[in-house]
Amino acid sequence: MPSDASLPTHGPRLSTEVGRSAVLAAPLVLGHLSTGLIGFVDSVIAGHHGTETLAAVSVGTALFWLPMMVPMGTLMSLPPAVSQLDGAGRRAEIGALFRQAMWLAAVLGIILFGFMTAAAHALVPMGIAPTIVPGAIDFIHGIRWGVPALTLYLCMRYLSDGLHFTLPTMVLGFGGLVLLVPIGYVLTYGAFGFPELGAGGPGIASAVMMWAQAIAFFLYLRRSSRFAGLRLFARFDPPRWDTIRGLLATGLPIGVTVAMEGGLFIATALLIGRLGELPAAAHQIAINVASLCFMIPMGLAEATTVRVGHALGRSDVDGVRRAARAGYLIVLATQTFSALALLLGNDWIVGFYTDDAAVAALAATLLLYAAAFQFPDGVQVLSAGALRGLGDTRVPMLLAGLAYWAVGMPLGAVLGLGVGGLTTGWGPRGMWLGLIAGLLVAAVLLSLRFVRSSDPTRLRLILNETGPDPAPDAARVTSDR
Repeated sequence: MPSDASLPTHGPRLSTEVGRSAVLAAPLVLGHLSTGLIGFVDSVIAGHHGTETLAAVSVGTALFWLPMMVPMGTLMSLPPAVSQLDGAGRRAEIGALFRQAMWLAAVLGIILFGFMTAAAHALVPMGIAPTIVPGAIDFIHGIRWGVPALTLYLCMRYLSDGLHFTLPTMVLGFGGLVLLVPIGYVLTYGAFGFPELGAGGPGIASAVMMWAQAIAFFLYLRRSSRFAGLRLFARFDPPRWDTIRGLLATGLPIGVTVAMEGGLFIATALLIGRLGELPAAAHQIAINVASLCFMIPMGLAEATTVRVGHALGRSDVDGVRRAARAGYLIVLATQTFSALALLLGNDWIVGFYTDDAAVAALAATLLLYAAAFQFPDGVQVLSAGALRGLGDTRVPMLLAGLAYWAVGMPLGAVLGLGVGGLTTGWGPRGMWLGLIAGLLVAAVLLSLRFVRSSDPTRLRLILNETGPDPAPDAARVTSDR
């Protein structure tokens, strides 16, 4: 855990920071849990429809989230930029920045829609089991229609999060679930005159939910008095390349980093999809549960991004590490709870997903592996969030690539599939050992990077040379120095 002699260890300042971070993070965590519950709803509905349907949703979900990680991470440049402007007392500049971010979100959504349309045809060349392919394509063709809405929603959400107002993330997240459950069930099984769409049902239902969330958030931002002073929609601004380029300079490395981490899990799902329906279905259950657990440290990481960015914006260099330390303390507590829940309740948890005894047995075993990576997963995502608050995104991108794709994926492929004849292959269990190794290396490298980037003496020197440089290219403050 990063530490510094100048940080209080017994006074009220650290405890106050823990309280503030927890209050800020709670709605974010719940909002992320609602996002994770989308996969839970899709998996439960598909799992009880049939093992083949669940396997198809597993592969389709993987192919959806793999490219989605890039725009999602790229737009994560908005919260630290907004929080630094807010901390520096430059709120009047937030509206113009937000309008440019909306242009970026719209373009990313359109590009991703086209990519997913083409990517559905890659399943057969990838070697996915033939029985899974038709359902996976139906799922992808359905959910792709919601992609532009999702990128716009994320942009509006990140604006609100950057201003320390995270309640809409939670409310709209769970509101979307209220819509998803009945629509997903009706379209998957066929009811009230609708045809039975199987794996395509959850895809279409998810797209409908995404558009409903985006429209609701837009109306809220227009009508809420909390955002009135920002004049978010006061005028129409054409795209301005200098501002968008600044967002991309900070955001693209974040997007690539998120994609490399998420890609490790998603590529694992696609490789396991080559092994057949049973391993693919079991992996979908286990990875969905692990993803739900991940939503907690992810929400804490986003809160830490905002708190670190706000401290940097007001030139409080000691507050930077204090905000991060509070995040580390909270995330270690939450990961302890998650690990114990997976260790002690694995058999009970998988019972929600499937009635297939063979699928349930393998999934319950994989959850034990998920318990093993709770601590490194929490530390690495919290470290990445703290680094984003500093605008330090380029070097962490390289470190993440090394951990996930030079260590995690090769090791998982060798142990799981028997690549190169080095092993006969342990199937999904071997792939999950690769996940554990990649996350462990990432946790060590990113936490050490934060220790370096947040050194108070170094930050004071940089701020004295440049001054706080909130947005849109916050990376100039610390990155590559």
